[in-house]
Amino acid sequence: MITSQRVLYVFAVFAVLYSALLLQGAATLTWYLKPFLLPFLLYAVVKSESFETQKWLLSALLFSWIGDCILLFASKGELYFIFGLVAFLIAHILFIVLFNKQKSAHNPVKSPLFWIGFIGVIAYLISMLSLLLPTLGDLKIPVSIYALTISVMLVAALKGAIRWKKKSKYLVLFGAVFFVVSDSILAIDKFYSPIESASYSIMITYLIAQFYITKGILELNRKE
Repeated sequence: MITSQRVLYVFAVFAVLYSALLLQGAATLTWYLKPFLLPFLLYAVVKSESFETQKWLLSALLFSWIGDCILLFASKGELYFIFGLVAFLIAHILFIVLFNKQKSAHNPVKSPLFWIGFIGVIAYLISMLSLLLPTLGDLKIPVSIYALTISVMLVAALKGAIRWKKKSKYLVLFGAVFFVVSDSILAIDKFYSPIESASYSIMITYLIAQFYITKGILELNRKE
């Protein structure tokens, strides 16, 4: 019987193979394989036991997949990049809703750790915008909105790491951190200064992010 957990492991194996091909420079093959990555995570969520926030996780993964597909054509024109950015913006908003709708046990605002993390996220946001804004041109507003949104997503995951009960909450936070890392590498490479092996670094951190967020949310909602 195919279980949600087995599908997650299949995704992990596929992601490792995909990353190895990307590292080897098999650009054409990885271009065709990329759209087949996230459907494994979508299927893992579908195969899981029904839970209250399942539709939010599915929607976030779906818009991430749409963003993946659109960005395949980013080299053909700036509009593809912008539409891809919009798809991922929607995905991040859905992740924020998803995190905030999880059942909680503690009030994170009372924790010093939350405020330390919150200050760290604000410092990251200010640093990234200070670095990128002078080079963004007409994209200043959309990129600033995107940077703010991923920062809010990270804060929502941080809140969850404090208020959720199960240890899998750390998987979600781990994934959210890697999502921010992936987006930051992409932004710096595109708008500030080219980064060596940027495509590989962006994708490996992105796949880690999606895997751990999905796995963490599924485990948080697994019935005892």
